[in-house]
Amino acid sequence: MKPYSCPNCGRLNHFEVRVCPNCSFTLGFDPASDRFLFLGDNATTWRDADGTEQDVVVCQNNNEFAVCNWLVPAVGDQPLCLACRHNRTIPDLTGPTVPERWAKIEAAKRRLFHTLLHLNLPIETEAEAEANGTAPGLTFDFLYDPQGEATGTVQITTGHEEGLITLNLIEADDVQRERMRTSLGEPYRTILGHFRHEVGHYYWARLIEGTAEVEAFRALFGDERISYEDAKSQHYGDGTGGWSDDFVSSYATMHPWEDFAETFAHLLHIIDALATIDGFGMRMTKWPGMDEQPAVDFDPYHADTHALVSEWGPFAFAENSINRSMGQPDLYPFHLSDKIVAKLDYINRLLQRAGQGDIAPREQPQPVAA
Repeated sequence: MKPYSCPNCGRLNHFEVRVCPNCSFTLGFDPASDRFLFLGDNATTWRDADGTEQDVVVCQNNNEFAVCNWLVPAVGDQPLCLACRHNRTIPDLTGPTVPERWAKIEAAKRRLFHTLLHLNLPIETEAEAEANGTAPGLTFDFLYDPQGEATGTVQITTGHEEGLITLNLIEADDVQRERMRTSLGEPYRTILGHFRHEVGHYYWARLIEGTAEVEAFRALFGDERISYEDAKSQHYGDGTGGWSDDFVSSYATMHPWEDFAETFAHLLHIIDALATIDGFGMRMTKWPGMDEQPAVDFDPYHADTHALVSEWGPFAFAENSINRSMGQPDLYPFHLSDKIVAKLDYINRLLQRAGQGDIAPREQPQPVAA
C-alpha cells in the first residue's frame, strides 16, 4: 500500500501507527476517506490535515483492548470498524503473550482488509450475507492453543470453512511459525500470507462455487470435486504431489482449491507490493529486454495482469538482491511461469469483475428425478 503521512506534521508513517513518532499526536485511520486523522489538543476531536473536524470515533476494540487503530463513523449503531466487525471469536486474553499476539494478527488483518476495500470486493459479515442472500459471510475465529504451545503439537488448525477463517494464535509467535515453516518445507510463511490464502478460499466460495463460473475455474485449476482428504493424504504422505512450474508453490499442487487460494494470495502479494513501490515513487534503471525503465505508473488495484507481472519481475529481483545484501533469504522466492500467470490473470479478471458488481449468480440445484 502507499505510505500514509501524519495529518499534523506530514511525517510518513507505517500503516500500524497509533502515535506519530515525530509530533506525538494520536493517529487513527479512516477507511472511508483512506487517510489518517489526528486527535486534536482537546483529545476528543479528530481532525484532517486541514484542521477540519471529522465526525468519527475510535473502533471499540481500541477502547477495550488497544488492538485497533481504525476509526468508525460517530453516527450509527456499529461500534466496530470495517475489519473488526467480522470477528466471531477473539482469543482468551488471560494466556501469556496472547494480547501481544492478537494485536499482531489484527494488524495483519487490517492490511488484508485495506487491499480488499481498494479492490472493491464484497465483504459481508455473516448477518449481512444472510440478509442479502449472498452467503457465506466472512467471519474470523482467533483461538489460543495452550496444549499446542506446551507440547509443540498444534491442536487448532488454521483454515477456512463456509466463510469462517480460523487462525491459531501460535502463528503470531515468530519462533513457532518458523519451526512450522521449516518442518513443512515452506519458503514463505507469514500471518498476512495466511490471511490472503484463507480469504482466497472465501472468495472461491463467494464468487465461483455453485455458479457457471466454476467451469472456467476447472479449465485452469482442475476439478475440485476430487477427494480433498485423499489429495491431502497423498500430498503429506507418499509425497507424489511434487511441484512443477504449473504451480506457484508446493502446497498449491495438493488440490484445485489450494491452487486457487495460493495463487489468489500471490496476486494480493504482487498488487500490494506494487502499490507500495508506486506510493514511494520508486523507479529502476533500464532493465534488460525492456524498452522502458521499470516503474509502477498505473493503479495496481485495477491493472491488467500483464502490467502487474511485467513490472513485478524486475522489482522482485531487486527486492531479493537487497535482502541478500542484508544476509536475509529472498523476499519473493517464487517463479511465475506462463501457466501460473494464466491462473493469476483468471483471478485478477474475476476480482475486477466482482469489484464492478459483476458476480455470477448461484445456479438453482436441479431436482432429483423420482
